[in-house]
Amino acid sequence: MTEIKIVMQENCGDLMPAKAHADDAAFDLRSRVDMVLPVRKSVVVPAGFSIELPENYEAQIRPRSGLALKHDLMLTNSPGTIDAGYRGEVGVIMYNGGTTEFPIRRGDRIAQMVICRLPEVKLVASEELSTTDRGSGGFGSTGKS
Repeated sequence: MTEIKIVMQENCGDLMPAKAHADDAAFDLRSRVDMVLPVRKSVVVPAGFSIELPENYEAQIRPRSGLALKHDLMLTNSPGTIDAGYRGEVGVIMYNGGTTEFPIRRGDRIAQMVICRLPEVKLVASEELSTTDRGSGGFGSTGKS
């Protein structure tokens, strides 16, 4: 098991990221402040902790499906990426796509964090790529919704 250091902001020990169930893929992140998400605006919601990811790891910040379905809340840069070298407080860029302001209270679950090991990759310049059935088709090229 990989151990990852987390430093909680002052008076934020109760906001420690945690999995709701042992077999969950993601840690729930909570707001450290009371605030209101304005309609059609992106706002950074502080999560109350900093993280020390090992080299070749990242943390992906993902939306919560219930907030998206029930309240039209999403993450503007989904998934957000926390790089191994970042040591500042984790913030979640939330967007309110609904028609009314949305209140967030300290301790509310606002996002999920998945920690991933990254493969070591080297990009190599080439004159051509192998062919596939799909080829360069993209952006809805199959004609299916």
